[in-house]
Amino acid sequence: MRRWLTAPERHPGRTIAGIGVLFAIAFGASLVYLPKPGGRIVLGDALHHYVQLRSAVFDHDLQFRNEYVRLYGLRGDEAEVEWVYQPTATGHVRNLMPVGPALVWAPAFLIVTAGVWVAGLLGAAYPLDGYGRLFQATAGFSGIAAATAGSWFAYLAAARLFEKRAAIWASLTVWLSSSALYYSLVSPAYSHAASMLAVSAFWAAWILTLERQHLARYGAIGLLAGFAALVRWQDAVLLIVPAAEALWRLRSDGAKTAVARMAVCTAGALVAFLPQMAVWTVLYGTPLAIPQGEGFMKWGQPALVSMLFSDNHGLLSWTPIVALALVGFVPLTRRAPLVGLAAVLFFGISLYVNAAVSDWWAGEAFGARRFVSCFPLFVLGVAALLDRARAGTAAAAGFAAAFTIHTLLLLIQYQAFMHGLRNVVPYPRGFAGLWLARFRAPFDLIAWWIGR
Repeated sequence: MRRWLTAPERHPGRTIAGIGVLFAIAFGASLVYLPKPGGRIVLGDALHHYVQLRSAVFDHDLQFRNEYVRLYGLRGDEAEVEWVYQPTATGHVRNLMPVGPALVWAPAFLIVTAGVWVAGLLGAAYPLDGYGRLFQATAGFSGIAAATAGSWFAYLAAARLFEKRAAIWASLTVWLSSSALYYSLVSPAYSHAASMLAVSAFWAAWILTLERQHLARYGAIGLLAGFAALVRWQDAVLLIVPAAEALWRLRSDGAKTAVARMAVCTAGALVAFLPQMAVWTVLYGTPLAIPQGEGFMKWGQPALVSMLFSDNHGLLSWTPIVALALVGFVPLTRRAPLVGLAAVLFFGISLYVNAAVSDWWAGEAFGARRFVSCFPLFVLGVAALLDRARAGTAAAAGFAAAFTIHTLLLLIQYQAFMHGLRNVVPYPRGFAGLWLARFRAPFDLIAWWIGR
């Protein structure tokens, strides 16, 4: 038993990779045994990322109308998708999603494309068109790989500041008991899985290189921030981190050095963001755009309290582990003042930005999904608490298990409701539905199964 408990501490990489493999197996099994209506795999927001990849690879353009017609099964008279037939100023169909996830999925997509092409030469009849389930599945499996890598990078960042025991158990706890779980396992084709990779790579690189102050380092940090913004535009606020560092070192290094560092950093971010600017230029005729329209952001009316505490996907009400992570920012700041300051700034700005979105609850979601961008910060906060408490292996494992089970029960309830069992379990709303129903859900589902 002792050896099993200490396995994550002795083999953190294997543990994180093993969970990723289990997620991939579970996701693959769901595609076989629980297929979506119509057999599609990319749904919701994921579809809009996917059409960018499919169109670029197979049609060599960014004309998405044929993809939308095929994937939605359109006839041409559906009022709810009228936008598919309304061209932009450049004659294209609008796309409200960033191009970054499509780039993250591209390697696996291209490998499957090559495999299907070779199989066709050998006589296989699988369509080489980019629409089949094999092609679509690359988005989900790429998302799982990205989330797994993101968890590893978050661990590396935490392990630089705290003991490995605190770092690995914090990484596992936040991964398995926050919204990150859902977007690593159930809906990995959404942009949040790719975001875990991008933001965690940024924070790991920044923390691991704090002692290196040459301009090339700031350029690399800028590239990573730009890549994160390419995946989710809101994460452009990551540039506040190197800006805070430059100001932190202003007295010792001088104003000219600070300006040079931020100039190089900003240039790196712009270079990484060029693919999105190119896509916007093609679709809208301008390199910078707000595709959702000016009313999408309500900068003067942020729903800050609701964003944190509402039962409608509030951050703390749906994922209470985040509350402990925020408390952990205090010992984090004591251990590493610059890192703590940067974490507080990034979280604070992210909170404001997310709360200022017109649909701050993010539509249908498992918790406050837009805060998956803060995943590595939450890992740092929980690691700081575990390190401060000097939690032993058994205590850290019990802590992780308690929060993971608490979230898994909610996930079971949520998934059962979303899959049509609305007379068996309630939607997670209100005190009873959000906090109590999860404990009854497994028993109610078993009773329903027996009585069918």
